[in-house]
Amino acid sequence: MQKVYLLGGENIRKRDGLKVNQKAFNATGGSPNVLVFSWARANFDQIYQRQKLVYNYLRNLGANSVTVADFSISKQELEEKISQANLIYLTGGSPSILIERFRRMTVDTLLKNFNGVIVGRSAGALALCKKCVVTIRATKQVKMVDGLGLIDIAMSAHYACKKDEQLKSLSIGEQFFSVPRGSALVYTDGVLSCINNVFLFKNGERYTFLP
Repeated sequence: MQKVYLLGGENIRKRDGLKVNQKAFNATGGSPNVLVFSWARANFDQIYQRQKLVYNYLRNLGANSVTVADFSISKQELEEKISQANLIYLTGGSPSILIERFRRMTVDTLLKNFNGVIVGRSAGALALCKKCVVTIRATKQVKMVDGLGLIDIAMSAHYACKKDEQLKSLSIGEQFFSVPRGSALVYTDGVLSCINNVFLFKNGERYTFLP
């Protein structure tokens, strides 16, 4: 059974998504082998301090092992690493970068067949959805773009009420979930639930998501 945690965002130093990550680890039965995809940034998140933060965090949560997926390895090697993992963790960054790299390496296909727990943080969560809401940096406007489609929903991350008017306008065309930092949507065999507050924007209005 595959279980996916779509985390709206987290400050790793503050560990404000700890509750979500603990539940994800518990869903594996404890002490999982974790495979990390830090592919959502142009530099592949190769800053040592940031990698160390993520590694220490996952180990403190109880990971038996933490492996970082290297973009330079072959597709066969990548498939083997995924098959050896109990939990796959996707870091944040740019959804468009992550989507393009996953498609190039056919990771989206491999994840569809993965029978374990997936945690997507911020961009990592957005990329897994059918559609995702992103902010154009130059104009600060929001728009809907296509994701990988592993989860048949639309989603925005890092929800803050100051964005409500833009999000309400966008929802007139298509409904979507908006997930704050530290909150998550949980997808289990087609059923959605949530951890902490999650909101649904639909027909120009905002609602609290009540599974």
